[in-house]
Amino acid sequence: MRARSLTVAAAAAALVLIQPGLAVAADDPSTTVTYTVTSGALSLSVPVSAALGSGAPGTTISAPIGPATVTDNRALASASWTVQAAETDFTNGGSTIPATSATYTPGTVTTTGTITVTPTSVTLSNSGKTVLTGSAGVGDNTATWNPTIAVSVPASAVGGAYTGTLTQSVA
Repeated sequence: MRARSLTVAAAAAALVLIQPGLAVAADDPSTTVTYTVTSGALSLSVPVSAALGSGAPGTTISAPIGPATVTDNRALASASWTVQAAETDFTNGGSTIPATSATYTPGTVTTTGTITVTPTSVTLSNSGKTVLTGSAGVGDNTATWNPTIAVSVPASAVGGAYTGTLTQSVA
């Protein structure tokens, strides 16, 4: 009886050495377990509207416009993305202040997940300019910032409310 006990203990020890943490006999049934990690989209959310305030001709009017957030749910092993901003000319009926009179400053960027974000301040124009670059991302990640728009109002500007459209995009 004692010899049999030693033989069983030796066999169990051999199983542990072969498959640590798993004591399974050769004839025990097994189950193959699989799963899928799903992925989503790359998206950008921005404020619908923003008011910069007011100022006299020859001054600069500036204010943060509210938070913008890139959400990257693509679950990539190597993720990167770029945010661009473009501005239409600001108009007041018959008067125009060109988009190039405005600057975009991203400010502080807060991230979640694994992503390296580089913000860039730019002078706006009618075509897109890169304001944020995300690189070295792994899996899902987000980046949130509250950009400041500053408009240098020309000394020759006519009084009144000016409106322009800031378009931000991510790719």
